[in-house]
Amino acid sequence: MEIRALTKDDLDAVADLWNPLIRETTITFNPVEKTLDDLREWLAAPGPALGAFEGGALIGFASAHQFRGGLGYRRTYEHSINLAPEARGRGLGRPLMEALFEVLRPTEVHSLIGAITATNAASIALHARLGFSEVGRIPQAGWKFGVFHDLVLMQKIL
Repeated sequence: MEIRALTKDDLDAVADLWNPLIRETTITFNPVEKTLDDLREWLAAPGPALGAFEGGALIGFASAHQFRGGLGYRRTYEHSINLAPEARGRGLGRPLMEALFEVLRPTEVHSLIGAITATNAASIALHARLGFSEVGRIPQAGWKFGVFHDLVLMQKIL
């Protein structure tokens, strides 16, 4: 597996991976699929966006951007990690996240937040193995597929 910074040339593959997750899962509460314009803006935002490639194909990506607006939050980032269905359960999330940590450590980012759907046990377990601690749960924080979903907040101090 090769891990590298994503470029604008990768955005079609990012959309092909991300949009089915938006359409079909509660991994994200957002019901609106990403357009190429959305992804160009996402890629241009401050913060890393890394892709995991196998045989030249994108099989996952991780990104991190400021947690909330304002200077007081400039050292706290929220991250996202998404793997293609064929990449899940193969231990590929760990090296992708560790690469994200390595990019962030030399920066001023001090704290990394993961906001995870409470029913996503695999993601919660991965984050715990990576040294994240559960710091909060927000009952019924998200709405998707006609039901409310709880959100688990996990944090790692870099």
